[in-house]
Amino acid sequence: MWKIGNNQMSETFRLGAVLALAGGFLDAYTYLVRGKVFANAETGNMVLLGVNLLNGQWEKALGYVAPILAFAIGVVVAEAIKKRVQERSLHWRQISLLAEMVILLVVCFLPQSMNNAANVAVAFVCAVQVESFRKVHGNAFATTMCTGNLRSGTERLWQFLQSGKRESLTQAGRYYGIIFFFIVGAALGSFTSGILAERAVFVPCLLLFAAFLMMFWNDEKQGQEL
Repeated sequence: MWKIGNNQMSETFRLGAVLALAGGFLDAYTYLVRGKVFANAETGNMVLLGVNLLNGQWEKALGYVAPILAFAIGVVVAEAIKKRVQERSLHWRQISLLAEMVILLVVCFLPQSMNNAANVAVAFVCAVQVESFRKVHGNAFATTMCTGNLRSGTERLWQFLQSGKRESLTQAGRYYGIIFFFIVGAALGSFTSGILAERAVFVPCLLLFAAFLMMFWNDEKQGQEL
């Protein structure tokens, strides 16, 4: 695993941007193609769960329970990978990315009759991603949801307006930048899903593969992570 200056490669903005593209894409994909379920936004799923329970739509409600549980399990699995993987030539975050890619490739071939399974798989993938990649330049970020990023970015912008510190403005720009790439990913997901339907999830596989390769990049100022 490499780091650039004082920042790990896994915490660079460019890697976060690629992951945000994948995150936005997956949310649009599951909502548009897999029965209006959010892959990443478990808060949204919880709201829809409550609405369907109130309306007595038990079967539809269960369709939201499964992704929520899968997301929780994904967090646990990411932590388990982090704890158990000791091989230094391939970082545990890269192992996580490989696992995500394999799962999404399987989702490519799941028919509409297996939407629940597809949503569970994608929610699991998103949980692994959000737990494995939690910072950009040392600040807490999320690449599969944006409410926290919006809060933090606006907070940093306010701090800049109050203090004039350019570092606060830079941090605000990073947060808003990740939000921008998430929205672009959602738009790409919408466009591609209209053409490829279930197979559209192959696109975020490519994005995750690009992220995997980016973690090998090195230059004269890089050194190995301790």
